Amino acid sequence: GWKMPLFRKGRRQKKALYRILTAKGFRQRQERNMFEWITQIDYEILVFIQEHLRFDWLTEPLVFISHLGNAGLFWIVLCLSLLISRRTRKMGVCGLLALLISALVTNVALKNIVARIRPYEQFADLKLLLERQSDFSFPSGHSSSSFAAACALYWASDWRIRKITGIFIGLAAVIAWSRLYVAVHFPTDVICGVLIGILSGWLAYKLYGIYEKRKIKTADGKKCEGQRDE
Repeated sequence: GWKMPLFRKGRRQKKALYRILTAKGFRQRQERNMFEWITQIDYEILVFIQEHLRFDWLTEPLVFISHLGNAGLFWIVLCLSLLISRRTRKMGVCGLLALLISALVTNVALKNIVARIRPYEQFADLKLLLERQSDFSFPSGHSSSSFAAACALYWASDWRIRKITGIFIGLAAVIAWSRLYVAVHFPTDVICGVLIGILSGWLAYKLYGIYEKRKIKTADGKKCEGQRDE
């Protein structure tokens, strides 16, 4: 009399497991179809750029601007130069911290997790205007690092030079656009890279603000202790 319930229980378990597996498979198919749909839209946008927005007189300047973002070197040199003067030291520190956060999120983590293939490797009709890239496509490291540094510099700058630092955000936008122009990234790569960059810049600015507040509190505490000793 004890075998029948176990048998029925086993059948119920098998049916439940089958439903779980089929549901998981259905979700996986849905995710795959969604990803393919996004990739198709990305591709259509790149084709439109290639056929209607590429001009001979514009190609060379945009290729040069695209190279400015290589390894974030332009932004690193800029931030290091800002460390020299005490007036701009906060900008330099925030910019470097933002670049570090951006690199960890984008190049170390997401690129290797998502492992998205470059657009020119998926679609043969896309004409590459740069050398082939050695890493994955998603998200755009150039867009992320450029907006991380530019936003951090903008927020950390004194209000008197805020308009000047706004130029850096314009440059970051052109670098991000150039990555689509030369066909090394999908539009969603660039959009996500820009968002990560903005968040990295904001986080760096906030972290520096916390550091400043603690430094002031520590200095005030030492003053109070000195006055007590006197």
